[in-house]
Amino acid sequence: MSTATKATPVSAYTVRMDSVSKVYGTGEAAVPALNNVSIGIHPGTFTAVMGPSGSGKSTFLHCAAGLDLPSAGRVWLGGIELSGLSQANLTEVRRAKVGFVFQAYNLVASLTVEENITLPLRLAGKSARKDFVREVAAAVGLAEYLKRRPSELSGGQQQRVAIARALVVRPEVVFADEPTGALDSRSGRQVLRLLREVVDMMGQTVVMVTHDPVAASTADAVLFLADGRLVAKADRPSPQQIADRMTNLGEW
Repeated sequence: MSTATKATPVSAYTVRMDSVSKVYGTGEAAVPALNNVSIGIHPGTFTAVMGPSGSGKSTFLHCAAGLDLPSAGRVWLGGIELSGLSQANLTEVRRAKVGFVFQAYNLVASLTVEENITLPLRLAGKSARKDFVREVAAAVGLAEYLKRRPSELSGGQQQRVAIARALVVRPEVVFADEPTGALDSRSGRQVLRLLREVVDMMGQTVVMVTHDPVAASTADAVLFLADGRLVAKADRPSPQQIADRMTNLGEW
């Protein structure tokens, strides 16, 4: 992953943000959430995004994933520039190119594990290849649980279902928003190890928002936001290095 530059073609990145700013509200009620953020995220990498509360982490994820459009600047997702797209086209791009994993598992209680995994395909009007669904389920350790309901699974297993659901669309990037926030430490470690494996073994691109230095240390690179600005980037930092930098973000 690297800071995006004009010398590097857009196609070299899975996600590229160029001078992106986001302001909510107008006039005296305007609240700046992102301020002139530029970054390029290469395919097959694991990126963590950190910052204190109100630093713009969620807005960064929403703009990068096409869930929200910036007030200024440009965003490319899988080589497609998002500005100017209609809501219908944005939805199509997200369905084709993006997988989402959230702190809340967002599983449908009445559906089986298999039905939850394949839900994005069915919503898009696509058929799910049984062999690929089994392959994805096996990759996340759920091969024996396809006929179970979410209520029959632990929290860590439910998050694995959510990850499998994100992977089944063969996305160009998986965005994970605090994916271990609702898990105990053991389950959280397992989910982080799984995300690391889908990058290393499947070539997946993962962008994860987290507040946890240990979780962030799983990534190839950590982006630090403060007051809506990208203030620092660290490659393969240790949890202690991340914690130290978070403590001194004002100096960067």
